[in-house]
Amino acid sequence: MTISAAVSAYWDAAAPRFDEEPDHGLRAGETRDAWARLLNSWLPSGPAAGPLDVLDVGCGTGSLSLLLAEAGHRVTGVDLSPRMVVHARAKLAAAGRAARFLVGDAARPPTGDDRYDVLLSRHLLWTLPDPHAALREWAALLRPGGTLVLVEGRWRESGEGGGTPYVPGAGALPWAGGVGAGDLTAALRPLVTDLRVEHLSADATLWGRAVADERYALIATVATTTTVATA
Repeated sequence: MTISAAVSAYWDAAAPRFDEEPDHGLRAGETRDAWARLLNSWLPSGPAAGPLDVLDVGCGTGSLSLLLAEAGHRVTGVDLSPRMVVHARAKLAAAGRAARFLVGDAARPPTGDDRYDVLLSRHLLWTLPDPHAALREWAALLRPGGTLVLVEGRWRESGEGGGTPYVPGAGALPWAGGVGAGDLTAALRPLVTDLRVEHLSADATLWGRAVADERYALIATVATTTTVATA
């Protein structure tokens, strides 16, 4: 089994219970509202912004995609796990909201020539075999002036919070166990014109519990089209 197939199988198996985590399912009203407020604060706003084209990479069961759709944005979600995508489609349909969900590698989203105003990724980079290449790819998928929103952290275990160990060989991943804000800032700086970090660990409402590890959001602007390296 290839690493890609193993990763897909892992998240397929996790899909039925994925939303039981408070920050995954956003079932508690206060947690859901907290994420909705954050997303709204990170996205471009004002009369000129209007509805945005948003790409949610590693969308999982679509909880953040739903919040974005409810805010009036045009959402495309991508996930390597077919079962995650099934859950995401069902979640949006049950809420009466429209979004497009695709099965594919979030590091190289199968979106063709489409370009986006915002690209969102949450808790994904630690799972990727080449996160630097993914960052270049994501920057290139944004329109000039587009916004890149990365919600990341350093997890206690490579299983992102404990539980079932991740796929064999995960310890060799460049950012196994997560990536600190300093390292991610350094990796992203050459691709963007401005960048800020918001630390999120202290807000227990976001996670449904108090957390002691590093959790943050990095919000950056891409000024011009970025060329993806082929090497």
